[in-house]
Amino acid sequence: MSQIISITALASISPLGNDPKTIWENYLNEKHCFTSHFLDHKNTLVAKLDENSNAIVEALKQSDIKYKSLDKSVLYTMAASRKAIENAGWTANDIFGINIGSSRGATDLFEKHYQEYLETGKAQTLASPTTTLGNISSWVAHDLQSSGPEISHSITCSTALHAMLNGVAWLRSGMADKFLVGGSEAPLTDFTVGQMRALKIYSNSEDEFPNRAFDLEKTQNGMILGEGAAVCCLEIGLKENALAFIEGIGYATEILEHNISISAEAVCFQKSMKMALENTDLSKVDAVVMHAPGTRAGDLTEYKAIQKVFGTDLPMLTTNKWKIGHTFGASGILSVEMAILMMQHNQFIGVPFAKAQKPRKQIRKVLVNAVGFGGNAVSVLLSL
Repeated sequence: MSQIISITALASISPLGNDPKTIWENYLNEKHCFTSHFLDHKNTLVAKLDENSNAIVEALKQSDIKYKSLDKSVLYTMAASRKAIENAGWTANDIFGINIGSSRGATDLFEKHYQEYLETGKAQTLASPTTTLGNISSWVAHDLQSSGPEISHSITCSTALHAMLNGVAWLRSGMADKFLVGGSEAPLTDFTVGQMRALKIYSNSEDEFPNRAFDLEKTQNGMILGEGAAVCCLEIGLKENALAFIEGIGYATEILEHNISISAEAVCFQKSMKMALENTDLSKVDAVVMHAPGTRAGDLTEYKAIQKVFGTDLPMLTTNKWKIGHTFGASGILSVEMAILMMQHNQFIGVPFAKAQKPRKQIRKVLVNAVGFGGNAVSVLLSL
């Protein structure tokens, strides 16, 4: 068996809060985090950071004159990364790699700079360096004064779990002993919402639960956007301070029929889950945190893929997108956070409007899924 990877810290900043106690309490509360804001020329449901998290980000922004020009996606990641390495006990003397990605990158700042260019014909001096994709990891490296490799990437909505996959590869290769991995997204902008509306997947629902993620009988798409960032500290081997362990990791790419397609039984998910579950007794997997963005096709095809892999004895299935929306590149690590909290508290957090499922006596092994445009699936098997 490949060497176990320890997750020695996880920190996030999202609509659920920024500390484990608050985040867990919000998961126990069967209320979503969506509020209405005027975007894309109409009132639009989105999930924004809570007031305390916004205050943390604003204080960080004001702490250094260089930080005032950074995009929210960078500031979110810096705030989470500071907390993660502190909790893991890492210092500036430790050599650790950084791989933090984003689906859209500096969305808000890019749109503002481009709009100004259209109006004036001139771009600001910092327009390019503050909107390049690589500025997330590079600013985190600067802020933490790290000396290891720094990597940024975008693999759409599976970006964060691809960062975890890459971190695991570096650790198991012996090229690093520690890696900080994660994802960030601040997509609550007019153009981004407009793109989702053009795909006809954004929720217009006025129901109690407007994002019907994991409602397999819904008749309309119901995706809603959220913002946030999360990072994990990974270390090779079994560590006493580990929050959880990565037992398996899998990946696969779908053969596309069109730009955003996924097959009827999500072949990419079947392959990624089977790879992550290799040499694992399927009956020991207690839960799956699904990608389940709230779209009709996306939710149903992933469910069919899970049926193909697990047969009739399914683990308990859940998702957090009904509560915090789809955070694109950050969503995979926020799902990992949910999985770890469920294992720590030995309590399953289900979807309030989902059909009843066969309960498990304990939550000790959880599989986490993510997939993005292009059919890039990643599955991670976690254990406690």
